[in-house]
Amino acid sequence: MKWSIEQLKRLKAQGIKLDETVDVNDLTKVNRDIRSISPIHITGEADFYSNAVSFRLQIVGSMILPCSKTLVDVDFPFSIQTIETFQLESGNVEWEEEADEQIHQVEGNTVDLLPAIKESILLEVPMRVVSPNAEAAQSGKGWEVVSEKQKKDQVDPRLADLAKFFEKNENR
Repeated sequence: MKWSIEQLKRLKAQGIKLDETVDVNDLTKVNRDIRSISPIHITGEADFYSNAVSFRLQIVGSMILPCSKTLVDVDFPFSIQTIETFQLESGNVEWEEEADEQIHQVEGNTVDLLPAIKESILLEVPMRVVSPNAEAAQSGKGWEVVSEKQKKDQVDPRLADLAKFFEKNENR
């Protein structure tokens, strides 16, 4: 997913269509929350402007993240639509897209799309993932989930004798 500026200029007339599968497993070293990531499927096309090229991309894949409650593996599928614009020559970029779109400056003579794709995937990682099975666990060894009503009705075991004292006084 690399092109030299000269290659892009030659491909301008016929256009660029993308349909590739890429391994981005090195993202597990960048973000420790990503336990593993499947090869991603990238589809899209390029739009050429006077001194820039925009790639309209659809990035589809799946990553394994830890459940924030139980730390078990959770499969998190993702589908990202993004537009990555690269300025090929110095000067103002004129195109029909939104003004807040980020423009990547080309370093050297090569347009490398993979770092922009990896950045989009890292931005897609959620802050918190909960396993569907995490809600099912309502009790364990030495603990249980109680509702607010149960909590109000329940007497603190440290104060149980005090509660009995007041019950005796009420019965007199």
